[in-house]
Amino acid sequence: MNSIPANRRLWNRISDDYQHAHDPRIGAAPRLWGMYSIPDQRLRALGDVDGKRVLELGCGAGQWSRALAAEGASVVGIDLSEAQLAAATAAMGADRYPLVQGAAERLPFADGIFDLVFCDFGGLSWAPPRLAVPEAARVLRPGGRLVFNVASPWFEACYDEAAERVTTTPQKDYFGLDAVAEGDGATSYQLTYGGWVRVLRGAGLVVDDLIEPRPDAGTPNGYNETDPPDWARRWPAELLWVTHKP
Repeated sequence: MNSIPANRRLWNRISDDYQHAHDPRIGAAPRLWGMYSIPDQRLRALGDVDGKRVLELGCGAGQWSRALAAEGASVVGIDLSEAQLAAATAAMGADRYPLVQGAAERLPFADGIFDLVFCDFGGLSWAPPRLAVPEAARVLRPGGRLVFNVASPWFEACYDEAAERVTTTPQKDYFGLDAVAEGDGATSYQLTYGGWVRVLRGAGLVVDDLIEPRPDAGTPNGYNETDPPDWARRWPAELLWVTHKP
């Protein structure tokens, strides 16, 4: 399924509204993961990036890329959307870094040039993982790491489209998860736990950790309504995969 054109149109259309709604939260502090803005200092997923060549896979307005560039990383941000890249350019600080327009499933980079490829609800949520994960592995050097955060399959399976909220009742078949229609032909993607493991191993990657970020009590979800409000304290809302290329 080629979802690139529709996903590009979607993000070009919603970019301004998305950044207006979420940039204050995403950019509130460096290295905040996911829907609950959990600090990487607690999760310890990314590690030291000083002197590393880093690719942010679906960089949006570059909140993560700016932070890592300021830490001494040689960062490249890639995104499908011209509007998102324009937002990243406008927000770029003194630590300049290159921005590239492209798709996660068709990376325009040579083999083995990055020490770290990562995303937080970026390219691996909006591109078919069976295509995008091998591409991420391809551009990693031996010993390089792929670290990415996506919604958990249970979060997706329990999302009630009519009520526009996540509930305690499954709404979709767990084993039916794959492409998720986002409107106007746009598509996001979700795999089961086993599906992710098979895709990662099939790309030659070693799984070092699977972190299920758990927010503190009372931490709001910045993106979705949940019922009950403490949904993510009781069930995993996100999967933060930590892998490496042997």
